[in-house]
Amino acid sequence: MELATTLKSQTISNHVREVGINPNYWYPVAWVHHLKPGKVMPVVVWQQPIALYRDSNGALHALEDACPHKGVALHRGQVSREGNLLCPYHGWELNGEGKCVNIPYLPKGQKLPCAQARSYPVREKYNIIWIFPGDRALSEIVELPLVPEYEDPNWLMVEIPAHFQAHFSICNENTMDVFHGFLHKNLNGWFDPVLIELKQSDAQVQADYKVSYQGWLSKFIGISSTGSGITTRTVSIQYQYPHYHTSLEGVSSLYLMRLPVGPAETRSFSLMFIKLRLPEWLLKPIKPLVSKLVWRFLFMPFLQQDIQMIESEQRTYLANPGRRYVEINPAIIALQRVIVRQYEQYMQQSSVTGNGTGD
Repeated sequence: MELATTLKSQTISNHVREVGINPNYWYPVAWVHHLKPGKVMPVVVWQQPIALYRDSNGALHALEDACPHKGVALHRGQVSREGNLLCPYHGWELNGEGKCVNIPYLPKGQKLPCAQARSYPVREKYNIIWIFPGDRALSEIVELPLVPEYEDPNWLMVEIPAHFQAHFSICNENTMDVFHGFLHKNLNGWFDPVLIELKQSDAQVQADYKVSYQGWLSKFIGISSTGSGITTRTVSIQYQYPHYHTSLEGVSSLYLMRLPVGPAETRSFSLMFIKLRLPEWLLKPIKPLVSKLVWRFLFMPFLQQDIQMIESEQRTYLANPGRRYVEINPAIIALQRVIVRQYEQYMQQSSVTGNGTGD
């Protein structure tokens, strides 16, 4: 439905700072190149510790990070030549589905106990490893975010990792809030934003802003043709629970994949695509270097300023959860409604089925 874009005072509910996630979506947990064959990595998806490992053939597996024998953290174990995960305590061997297939000190031929660790659907795409923490059956239906620019050589891709000590709702509001350009004024940020269109559904918020740019940075990334004049562009932000896509009139495209870790911790795996004014023959051989330099010197300073504000907001909330706040951006209110609604719908479905873990 289409919503009014008028900025007016509204008292927000702090309930959004306490809700969990709807686990029936794909969540990013690691960059592909961070997990080599034969290695194990601990990850957490909304308070669910998971042992993620890659066998010698390169196949990915994700098991609950608790041995069904003693509950020891499986990520401290090792990967066998057969592609199974060995618990570090007693050497119990679990296959990729979490089933115990060997206990080293049992006599050969003796029946194994029924010991099973929960396994999770896992995929890799866009150089990101994804886990589906909810209902396994739904993992075959729910799609990963679509990133059409990923294979397009006309775009420069910049990988942007981020780690916040804050609830995911606070992080999400920062992404939806174009009005905080004031924070980045010393970095040639944007100014004079105007919310021009706003739509919301059960799982989505679409907000369009008119935003002005000026300075060398806008010229470098192709927003304006002159470094001194002011250029006004439309920024489109689409929150498709639980991830984001932000575009700037064909000049840049940002895919922000969100990982809620816990009530006061969030990570994100973002892919920024920009079109630099360099010929392809010149850009192609130096793309990896240019990508790192753009991240380090252009985008990292913006992110560091955002992290300071986001974590400050979280600390203030924890110090006084009863404090009331006033919001005037209807896009933020719409976003909060979607976050709360997704969580409440999942909890209602779980109470009907009697299954709160997604198994």
